[in-house]
Amino acid sequence: MSHSDATTPAAPATVPAAGRIKAVILLAMLGFLLLVPMFLYPIFLMKILCFALFAAGFNLLLGYTGLLSFGHAAFFGGGAYFTAHAVKVWGLSPELGILVGVAGAAGLGLIMGLIAIRRQGIYFAMITLALSQMFFFFCLQAAFTNGEDGIQSVPRGTFLGVLDLSNQINMYYFVLGVFLAGMLAIWRIINSPFGMILKSIRENEARATSLGYTVARYKLAAFVMSAAIAGLAGSVKSLVFQFATLTDVGWQMSGEVILMTLLGGIGTLIGPVIGAGLVVTLQNYLATSPLPVTVITGVVFMVCVLLFRRGLVGEFYASRIGRSLGFKSDS
Repeated sequence: MSHSDATTPAAPATVPAAGRIKAVILLAMLGFLLLVPMFLYPIFLMKILCFALFAAGFNLLLGYTGLLSFGHAAFFGGGAYFTAHAVKVWGLSPELGILVGVAGAAGLGLIMGLIAIRRQGIYFAMITLALSQMFFFFCLQAAFTNGEDGIQSVPRGTFLGVLDLSNQINMYYFVLGVFLAGMLAIWRIINSPFGMILKSIRENEARATSLGYTVARYKLAAFVMSAAIAGLAGSVKSLVFQFATLTDVGWQMSGEVILMTLLGGIGTLIGPVIGAGLVVTLQNYLATSPLPVTVITGVVFMVCVLLFRRGLVGEFYASRIGRSLGFKSDS
């Protein structure tokens, strides 16, 4: 036995009941989501769910494909604008309005993706930022967005003609259902053969190309899927708050979703959800603080980056307990 073999610590053995423990954790989280509106303000909870889905969709591109976009606010805000207009002006039902928002965001993703994926690294990021700002100014000038006033008083309507979404509890469970469906879709994507190819592109694009994969096509598909999920989050958000404004498409929104993802842990399914919950909670409960919320959020971000290099969930996955339970990060 070599000296290096003798001194290298063995990886912790997986707990025999790790699968059952993970199932219990999952059920506990689901039970918490079902019961929490009895104790906390539903609007606050729905905001967390919307931004959690937004961050999870962004992480599909960054954490699993390795593409950093500075322009995801275009899809989030675009979905919000398209849904708000479809529901308020066209009189569509909420489910159809959301479909319009998702389709519009996916279309934007296709157009932006076709332009952006021609470059890599910081050039890709800067192109997405530039295109997002172009869409911001389009929303500022377009007639259907009402400029700086935005689209206000968006009716929530009735889901499938049965569930009255004007009721806060009904709306919460509707948003929860959309959130869970979106997370399930992301889980299915990253655990499919398509998801394995995305991870291989992230790790070594040249090798993926040498294996015969059309890398540009897979990148574009991931970009459109991520845009569609971001649009879904924005669409639901416009129904929750009953308005869509320029804030939804501003570059600050793109920065926030990057912050949420990094805080929670890129390359983890649940990390962006935790990061979004942390950021939204800070914004909500520190809104009356004499210090600017952005300053406090920035300090929290710096502390987390210094202490938790992989993000909160990423560090847990890398810990002895996380590894013994079979958790792993794909970053």
